[in-house]
Amino acid sequence: MRNFERVWYACYGSNLMEDRFLCYITGGTPKGAKRTYIGCRDKALPKAKDSFLIPHQLYFAKSTKTWSGGAAAFVKPKQNKEVKTFGKIYSISKNQFIDLVKQEIDTEKELEINLEKTIEKGYLDLKSNAWYNRILFLGYHKEMPVFSFTNAEFLKNEINTPHPDYLEKIIAGLRETYQLTPVEIMTYLKDKAGILERPITKDLKKLINDTLSE
Repeated sequence: MRNFERVWYACYGSNLMEDRFLCYITGGTPKGAKRTYIGCRDKALPKAKDSFLIPHQLYFAKSTKTWSGGAAAFVKPKQNKEVKTFGKIYSISKNQFIDLVKQEIDTEKELEINLEKTIEKGYLDLKSNAWYNRILFLGYHKEMPVFSFTNAEFLKNEINTPHPDYLEKIIAGLRETYQLTPVEIMTYLKDKAGILERPITKDLKKLINDTLSE
């Protein structure tokens, strides 16, 4: 198995919006967020990007200070080929991917991620209690491996509603990546755990329309 120097990073949450994702690469504070990212040591911009459907179910859980106590996006750790989560992939270096994970799990310690083992097993669990402690291998795209991350468990007891500022990034990213209509975005989001049968559902249509009209 070859040692890949470049990989695809697959996102499914607010990083669907490219401007927000680039804060992980170059550093900065996303609009509406309460956290400043240091960026990667290598601040080269992604060489390519593309849409990518992820066969894991999207849901929202936990409470993040970054987005005023609202939930963060996760995908269930178990693959389900009947499920299609709208994702986006960015071509970055292996070292940038490691720095990206370090920022997501909020550690400055050296982090080793054996991508060959991840490909072989389909996932790799980090020795960490961080929220995003499972690296997922999602196959290949244009002969490069695709990796993402989530929690090693389905956090069914920590389901929570995402903050509108966070949802705005996802909505804008869905339009940016897939050119979805407001109705299609509404249909996609309304049945996700953390949104389904929550008070935010009554405001979701307005939030989508306001976001896309900006």
